[in-house]
Amino acid sequence: MLTNLRVIETHARRWAPWLLGLSVLVHFALVATNTQMTMIDLLVYRGASPSLLHGNLYDWRQTQFTAQFALPFTYPPFAALVFLPLSWVPWVVVKFGWQLVSVVCLWWLVRLSLRLVARDRAASVTFDEDVWRRRAMLWTAVALWFEPVRTTVNYGQINLLLAGIVLAGMVSARPVLSGLSVGVTAGIKLTPALSGIYFLATKRWAAAIWSFVAFAATVGLAYAVSPAQSTLYWFHLINDPTRIGPIASAINQSLRGALSRTVGHDVGMGPLWIAAAVVAVALLIYALRAAVRAGDVLAGVLCVQFFTLLVSPISWSHHWVWMVPALLWLLYGRVAGQRAALWTATMWLVAVGSYLISFLLAIQPSIWTIPHPWWAALLGWVYPVCGMVTLIVIGALLGKRRAPAEMPVATPAAVR
Repeated sequence: MLTNLRVIETHARRWAPWLLGLSVLVHFALVATNTQMTMIDLLVYRGASPSLLHGNLYDWRQTQFTAQFALPFTYPPFAALVFLPLSWVPWVVVKFGWQLVSVVCLWWLVRLSLRLVARDRAASVTFDEDVWRRRAMLWTAVALWFEPVRTTVNYGQINLLLAGIVLAGMVSARPVLSGLSVGVTAGIKLTPALSGIYFLATKRWAAAIWSFVAFAATVGLAYAVSPAQSTLYWFHLINDPTRIGPIASAINQSLRGALSRTVGHDVGMGPLWIAAAVVAVALLIYALRAAVRAGDVLAGVLCVQFFTLLVSPISWSHHWVWMVPALLWLLYGRVAGQRAALWTATMWLVAVGSYLISFLLAIQPSIWTIPHPWWAALLGWVYPVCGMVTLIVIGALLGKRRAPAEMPVATPAAVR
């Protein structure tokens, strides 16, 4: 299988610029012509943000294209400040500009991931800059059609932008940049805050402090603009995941969502979820410890991101864009060629290439209907299972490795 993949890639790499151009061209043609591509989340970002200044941000609802659920604004108040300029620009400019930014961020996520694995393997493989650059083009062209990426761009979501910023910051050797990337993105969408676990695991105390300072600054700035809306969010709305959407819909690929579909009701933060969270914590410790000892920066970052996706109350399928760097690590990283890595990469390719979540969404009577056929509930575990298997593979394959002498474990070298 690995030999066949390499042969295919070698031939496709020659045409990588053309394949990337074609992939992006088809994507923008769909943006221009597909009336089902509503970019509903981008409409929320753009439409709700001015309400922060009027004192009714969390009363605002997006009713267009949302027959089953009038979407509210669910992010912290600082996010509304970030999105506010979108409301000053015509929709057609926002629509195509956002798509362009998303595609560029996808390329950056792929390119940076491949740079990390290339640097990590520099001592064991011949480095050819042109090969890795074309490889990045090729995988960007392909990844644009993976389900998490596809739904991100279809909904006009911010996932690719946040992932690109977080990855760039976390692997930077500069504590200020690392901290700012995590703190500011956490101020926009909360979940990046758990990226700080990586700083603690690698004893990057300055980066951890800067991330806290940056996050506090986002909260403080929002309080200065709208104290009432900030108080409402941080003291009342933050603990209500049902406000974000249907917990047990197939699109929620967190452990809580999968468990709820399995038992037929929302498990909340009860015993079942606690047991699953304990398993996730154990897998995080197992995998992250191995990644840090091996000095594998990308693997360490992925451990924390997958853990976050697993334990969050809601992790929509489009939040799983982190599977793109995970796939690249499995195929080209230090464990490339090992059977467990190949099988895990295959699992991801099948999961995101089959559009299974889209199928499960199509067959459920309503996003609010929890009872599902047993086989649909079983298939609804696809991303959590792939995520947990990835953590196991990281721990198992890196467990006996040690960082090369020239690569410090605690502080990764700067990425060019």
